[in-house]
Amino acid sequence: MDSTRRFGKYRVEREVLDEQRLEEVTQRKAYAETHPSLTECLKDSFSLPVLYWLPKYSVWDYGMPDLISGISVGIMHLPQGMAYALLASLPPVFGLYTSLYPAFIYIFFGTSRHISIGTFTVLSIMVGSVTERLAPDMDFLKTNGTNITTEVDITARDSYRVQVAAATTVLGGLIQVVLGLVKFGFVGTYLSEPLVRAYTTAAAAHAVVAQLKYIFGVSPTRFSGPLSLVYTLKDVCYLLPHTHLPTLVVSAVSMAFLIAAKELNSFLRPKLPVPIPVELITIVAGTLISSYSNLNSNYTISVVGEIPSGLSSPSVPDVSLFGEVIGDAFALAIVGYAISISLGKTFALKHGYKVDSNQELVALGLSNTVGGFFQCYSVCPSMSRSLIQETTGGKTQVSSVALQFVFTAILAAIVFVNLKGMFKQYSDVVTLWKRSKIDLVVWLVTWVSTLLFNLDLGLAASIIFALLTVIFRTQMPTYSVLGNVPGTELYVDMETHKEAREIPGVTIFRSSATVYFANAELYLEALKEKVSKRENGTVFVIPVTPRTPDGPCRWEYLKGGDPDCTSLGWMSELQDGDTTTLGSSSDDTLSRDLERVSLGSLGKWTWDIHSIIIDLSTANFIDTVAIKTVKNIFQDFSEIDVDIYLAGCQASVVEQLERGDFFSESITKRSLFASVHDAVLYCLNHRGSEDIEILKTLNHIILTK
Repeated sequence: MDSTRRFGKYRVEREVLDEQRLEEVTQRKAYAETHPSLTECLKDSFSLPVLYWLPKYSVWDYGMPDLISGISVGIMHLPQGMAYALLASLPPVFGLYTSLYPAFIYIFFGTSRHISIGTFTVLSIMVGSVTERLAPDMDFLKTNGTNITTEVDITARDSYRVQVAAATTVLGGLIQVVLGLVKFGFVGTYLSEPLVRAYTTAAAAHAVVAQLKYIFGVSPTRFSGPLSLVYTLKDVCYLLPHTHLPTLVVSAVSMAFLIAAKELNSFLRPKLPVPIPVELITIVAGTLISSYSNLNSNYTISVVGEIPSGLSSPSVPDVSLFGEVIGDAFALAIVGYAISISLGKTFALKHGYKVDSNQELVALGLSNTVGGFFQCYSVCPSMSRSLIQETTGGKTQVSSVALQFVFTAILAAIVFVNLKGMFKQYSDVVTLWKRSKIDLVVWLVTWVSTLLFNLDLGLAASIIFALLTVIFRTQMPTYSVLGNVPGTELYVDMETHKEAREIPGVTIFRSSATVYFANAELYLEALKEKVSKRENGTVFVIPVTPRTPDGPCRWEYLKGGDPDCTSLGWMSELQDGDTTTLGSSSDDTLSRDLERVSLGSLGKWTWDIHSIIIDLSTANFIDTVAIKTVKNIFQDFSEIDVDIYLAGCQASVVEQLERGDFFSESITKRSLFASVHDAVLYCLNHRGSEDIEILKTLNHIILTK
């Protein structure tokens, strides 16, 4: 197939375009025309997506699928809401509230048609770490007169935990709204897929350990802070001889039934219009058995207890708690948004519509903020519920049922079984080992730090490490000297392409990374090294230290003949009127000839290239340090009569050069070119008229004058 493929050809004849001429031809707009004001940004950031899709809504086409989907997702909300509330260390009824109010708000502000907003394992654990830290059992021990008993005042404790969760949720929601309004939706991109998967895998381990007390019917000591997972697991193991056997039996039977039913569900999925609600069946069956056989009183098996009827009334959260939970709120805001946008974009790509990342941030923030006033805790989409909603063609959510005789062991079993997908993510280690060692290290560091430092500190450590890997990679980019592909206007690395041809008198230098403060010095050193290797068999000078306010740069004499270019010595810093002296050298003749010559004349005599083109096509920004570095390159090489040109600069980079006072009488936009090829043709026409004939012969390049 490939051997018979025919390649088309094209021929373009145009003038050589430098930046100044390019702006004249393209009529580049002013900065104010392309960058909206803050008022316009805020106006565009806030919208009601429901006004776009609701008028077009067809009851005939979507009514029945939405109804089926709403019922299916609502059935899943019931058991998951109650079970995940235990992870948040809250009464189960608040998991039901969390499944209702935020989902209703998202309908009006969200842009995804398929994600199901509500309780989620990871966020529930994160909320639980906050509530247990600020409302530990030890602060709510009952008193008998002047004596303190070991009995916990559960009512008072749970009431305060609800306040903590609501305050954290409202603050996290406000953070999301503000970030969305200022178009900070890109913040989720800093959570890479390996980081998120490792984080959720480690969070699943936290969830398992948190549910062990309900599975075995024991009461381990509550720990918080770093290594709390290790201490809790150690305490649970210590209490295993005191396992409550009836509770363990209920847990084992529930898990066995759930696993078998879910596998059957997967097997029959192609034949079923909607999945079998196995969690709801388990809860209903357990509730009936519990209420009619009095297992709670006969065998002291823990149950959920009384659940208030009706819906919760709104209340203002305790703002005095904001200072204590701001770090946790920010972590919840970022993690919840990252999960939401990743799921939203996945379904949007599959079904061919667009999800607005900033609007999603606002929608999720409003869902959390409003939900917090109704004693809900932080929400985000659930993969399992979203898949059900997508497969049944729905766009809405429903949930409004409550039961009071449910075994807490059954809810814990539901959490256990639903974590199966997260535990499958351990296979990422094998996959990443084959594909990317750096992503594997990010995965492992995230997993270990989240296990040991808990979810909040673990997330912070993971993000910092992930960013350090990016910075580290920008410190080690690929630097290359480019050559021309014969017969084309393409330029590739001469070290990795055999057919690339050197341009006589011109060195084309490129870095694979953006030049900025962290690698500007390395960039200069790489340029020195590449230019040194370019001059084989010639004595020449190159700058080895940057120009300083006290004087010009320092230069080094190098002699070609081998790739390393053996050094013959160092020249003193050149000041006006100074003489140039060489260090120790075995070449006495060369020393006498160069004893009292100026830098400019020395450069003209020994330098056999006349132009250096710096390809900045890979740069998407340039900071003040990099601007100074590039400006120094212009000034330093001009002293030895070598012209410097920039090529491939993006419009944003040109704007930053303008604002950074890069251009002057000596460095104008005539030194910037639209492409490397434009710069090459200009160099050969300007400084290498003899070389143009050679280049025309070898590469068939046509220069239009």
